[in-house]
Amino acid sequence: MTLTITPFDSPIGAEVTGIELRHALDKSMVETIYQAWLDNIVLIFRGQSLSKDEQIAFANQFGNVGIRATPKDAQNEVANGYDGSIMLVTNQRDERGNYIGSLQDGEMWFHHDMSYRPEPHKATLLHAIELPSTGGNTKFANQYLAYENIPQEIKELLFGRKVLQAYNFTMLEKVDLKESLDGIQHQWQPIFVRHPETGKTALYVSRLISAAIEGLERQESDEILGQLIDIAEDPSVVYEHIWQPGDLAMWDNRCSTHARTDFPATEARLLRRCTLEGAPMISGS
Repeated sequence: MTLTITPFDSPIGAEVTGIELRHALDKSMVETIYQAWLDNIVLIFRGQSLSKDEQIAFANQFGNVGIRATPKDAQNEVANGYDGSIMLVTNQRDERGNYIGSLQDGEMWFHHDMSYRPEPHKATLLHAIELPSTGGNTKFANQYLAYENIPQEIKELLFGRKVLQAYNFTMLEKVDLKESLDGIQHQWQPIFVRHPETGKTALYVSRLISAAIEGLERQESDEILGQLIDIAEDPSVVYEHIWQPGDLAMWDNRCSTHARTDFPATEARLLRRCTLEGAPMISGS
């Protein structure tokens, strides 16, 4: 088979075929895939069947596999023999009726993975193992394009400002700033970020995690965040991925957000997730 990279007829993403990810890649292949990832933001590798160790080995060819931010005592996976590098995104339960994974059922709002950490992880790799008959799709939004779509007067107002990213491991609920942030992971990040490898500027806010804009009164902050989120989620910058068994998605968290659509709670959904370590975010123009 021959490696083929085919961009989607969408504002983000490409399909990759003709490769078996369970085998080690030579340097040239790693470089080709990495450049395609930078160019397309999201890569969907079709027809894979990877063990946990094979998925980690593939990821390690593009960076250092990251450790989850979820506290260890809240990781259902640990009780089932997983270390902190793997998340099982699933609603499945064990024989005692306990969930074996995380983010079990239902819709999840748009977000960047790990934006609430000092050094957000640069990539997420998600492998589809078992899927419901409908729903549970992942939407990816191109935040380079979102930045381009922001009115100039808002760019000028927000230039150099930061946004508070705070997350309490919910799926459809922001952190309430009327309450203390003690015990809640949070970080002030640039609103506009410069990608360290492409040099392009992306919008870095999300519906789920972005809570307040630095230096603005609460009402103005909420209003402008609402405008930015509408731009960030506009259908013109979104690709909705309908999963197939064996798909592995690899996406760039520095210039994209993602969300999940609802699916029947009575049907099993199981995907295996790992990430790649990143670096502090760089303020963009």
